[in-house]
Amino acid sequence: MSFVIEAKGLDLTFQTNDGPVQALSQVDLRIGKGEFVSFIGPSGCGKTTFLRVVAGLEHPTGGAISVNGMTPDEARRSRAYGYVFQAAGLYPWRTIAGNVRLPLEIMGYSKAEMAERVERVLALVDLSGFAQKYPWQLSGGMQQRASIARALAFDADILLMDEPFGALDEIVRDHLNEQLLSLWKRTEKTIGFVTHSIPEAVYLSTKIVVMSPRPGRITDVIESTLPAERPLDIRDTAEFLKIAHRVREGLRAGHAYDD
Repeated sequence: MSFVIEAKGLDLTFQTNDGPVQALSQVDLRIGKGEFVSFIGPSGCGKTTFLRVVAGLEHPTGGAISVNGMTPDEARRSRAYGYVFQAAGLYPWRTIAGNVRLPLEIMGYSKAEMAERVERVLALVDLSGFAQKYPWQLSGGMQQRASIARALAFDADILLMDEPFGALDEIVRDHLNEQLLSLWKRTEKTIGFVTHSIPEAVYLSTKIVVMSPRPGRITDVIESTLPAERPLDIRDTAEFLKIAHRVREGLRAGHAYDD
């Protein structure tokens, strides 16, 4: 397997008015091409920080990280990834098509290619009939799907997702989990996904990275044994519950480091 993200001995310490804060400590991780990797841990454990390091939005103070064989800054400039935030972040004065088109405009794509790409990614997230709607006319779940379409518009190999469904109710979240798995299978992207939900992490992932409270360390990396086809009721199976139990144990082990 070729690795698209490799971190070795990664450290990151923020300098604050109250002194240094170590957000990541000795993080070693390899993510293979086409994997769906979830990061789970308590608030402040460095999940989002790690994703931001991959994206070149934060810079480590120790260790090394490569993205597609490049530094994160080089990967960002080569548009190696799309990023989906917890809030959809859609501009209210732009239509859904206009929001999805925005990164393509910045990158200088032709009008014809922009139109083709917008049409294609809206179809991928089942929003084909909503191109001319405005964000306020869509539900929260549909807005998040539009945000995912925007991140997919320029066809990056890697999709980084920072708790994209955290603010949604359970029914909508379940539906979007199913849709995201389907999207992942169709596009074969490499996905890094931050979540606080154990069932969500187990349901979606080929690999689950369990992190400890600050300073963020990896306490366990769990390779999923679930089949590729995952109806929602797989969450009631013994194998699913076994993986969920291991995640829970990893979270408890991380807390054992606390003073």
